[in-house]
Amino acid sequence: MNIIVTGGAGFIGGNFMHYMVNKYPNDNIICIDSLTYAGNMETLEPIKDKKNYKFYKVDITDRKSIYEIFEKEKPDYCINFAAESHVDRSLENPEIFLKTNILGTQVLMDACRKYGIKRYHQVSTDEVYGDLPLERPDLQFDETYPIKTSSPYSASKASADLLVMAYHRTFKLPCTISRCSNNYGPYHFPEKLIPLMISRALNNEKLPVYGEGKNVRDWLYVEDHCRAIDMIVRDGKDGEVYNIGGHAEKANIDIVKIILKKLDKPESLIEFVKDRPGHDLRYAMNPAKIEKELGWKPSVTFEQGIDKTIDWYLNNKPWWEHIISGEYQNYFDKMYGYRMDKK
Repeated sequence: MNIIVTGGAGFIGGNFMHYMVNKYPNDNIICIDSLTYAGNMETLEPIKDKKNYKFYKVDITDRKSIYEIFEKEKPDYCINFAAESHVDRSLENPEIFLKTNILGTQVLMDACRKYGIKRYHQVSTDEVYGDLPLERPDLQFDETYPIKTSSPYSASKASADLLVMAYHRTFKLPCTISRCSNNYGPYHFPEKLIPLMISRALNNEKLPVYGEGKNVRDWLYVEDHCRAIDMIVRDGKDGEVYNIGGHAEKANIDIVKIILKKLDKPESLIEFVKDRPGHDLRYAMNPAKIEKELGWKPSVTFEQGIDKTIDWYLNNKPWWEHIISGEYQNYFDKMYGYRMDKK
């Protein structure tokens, strides 16, 4: 089969590329990424010589180039990870989030309609549901929970989800949507909570924590997410939404303290900073549907996953140091430009 993965040089998309290329050596895994700030070709370095891997440096809003890729590669599946995803950045520049996350999704689905496809899969987020009160630990998001967004980022993702469902109903596009809780693991861009705290703690720098750090998130090891998406794409039902959760709710401050303890660093490095506008209090996913219908369950506990993640950052300092220095942004042209497919 031919499988297009958009946003495959990002954190979750990059891990998915590793997962698919290695698990399905007889399938062709085609990565499309525009290599904006969060796209990093160094993430794909371990699979660059695999025969079933191909890369296109293309923006998903570039309709002409996307159509050319679909016509050439004749994909059976399209899995869309491509998104602007950092909430803080969406507060500074909402427009790019609307363009990539909504219009880019439209272009991909139009290509799927034009060239035919077995399934289009939209990778969404738990943030489309808004948040839950801290004092109600009994409440969780299931797939019927109403959409109630808090930021330009989550609004753009919710809009894309609604567009996907509209294409399914109106045009009979075969599609599925997954909404996942916070991921963590290897290749996580170091502006996000866990890698930011690890990298700064290793450099003995202050660890900025919003507010009092009481905001709660459900955490899922990224490889478990990749496995869930693979199962949905192959065996999920058209037109359905699947929540993916890790059964691992943690307050941000507790995450930070766990990291400091494992790195043998003092809690005096913690520095509480002014909270961001509209900061969601708590996310909690109910993954009962995917567990029941597809037999998926998380296989890595948070305790196991955070150990694996910290070890990875300790053993791969050049990767995140290149990001902090900005050097990673030159990596594509320097290392791959002469031999990769480019449009």
